[in-house]
Amino acid sequence: MGAIVTFGETMLRLSPPDQQRLESATTLEVVPGGAESNVAVAAACLGRPATWLSKLPSSPLGRRVVSELRRYGVTVEVVWTESGRQGTYFLERAGQPRGTSVIYDRANAAVTSATADELATETIREAETFLTSGITPALSSTLEQTVGDVLEIAQVAGVQTAFDVNYRSTLWTPAQARDTLEQYFPAIDVLITPARDARNVLERAGDAGTIATDLAEEWDFETVVITCGADGATAYADGTLVERPAFETETIDPIGTGDAFVGGFLASRLEDRSLGTALEYGGAVAALKRTIPGDVAVVTRAEVDRVVEGDHAVIAR
Repeated sequence: MGAIVTFGETMLRLSPPDQQRLESATTLEVVPGGAESNVAVAAACLGRPATWLSKLPSSPLGRRVVSELRRYGVTVEVVWTESGRQGTYFLERAGQPRGTSVIYDRANAAVTSATADELATETIREAETFLTSGITPALSSTLEQTVGDVLEIAQVAGVQTAFDVNYRSTLWTPAQARDTLEQYFPAIDVLITPARDARNVLERAGDAGTIATDLAEEWDFETVVITCGADGATAYADGTLVERPAFETETIDPIGTGDAFVGGFLASRLEDRSLGTALEYGGAVAALKRTIPGDVAVVTRAEVDRVVEGDHAVIAR
């Protein structure tokens, strides 16, 4: 059994029901959400042992994050602290022309002071795949150093390292992100990036196949995956370029779709499935996630298999 370990921030998402406005809502739905923990949940739902590392405030809100992730089958290894706070974000959903808006409230979150020395890094050394994302180093100068440290720990231990670029314009500029992320590239085996981030942040040109090939050859990545939203995904590994289309889906909640893809892709690769099959599994988990409210892809292996096999029953009896 392969093990996936992830490291990063998980916030609590608060959102009014039924497309209400935040300023007039009387109740808020609360769910956990964070790129790396979302990946861990998706992998756990597919039967892979998954562990999430982080630092949380010793408070009811911090404990809420832990209890939720454990409920989905994720092993949680956190540093508890009396300083710092639990990051949150507010999501107001609506159709056009209003659209969906997000308000972040994550300043001084406990995770921003996390260092490699205090994390349960033995779990990284025992993993088969270790993942973090470009969101984490953007949160603080401390985390910028910590991400480099944990990637090095994994690399030295012979653990496959995976990194999702996951650029957030509210956290840093494309130039700041590029300068930081390229420092990590020598320690990364599997690079995953949306096509828009490859173009806007990594300054790559051309179609997805060209971008994947150029990145792999320049930085010696084992695998590069370029996600293209409704146009599917492209991956390059061992001199082979593979493309897969996206699966049709009805969008109930798009938040966490990319994380679901990453979780499905990595879990499939840990089962020694082909690159093309892994793209299909990532795409299937992502398609299912879009039908599920909240940030996490709470799916079953049977559901994912049905999507991959093209069996989309309207009513499951």
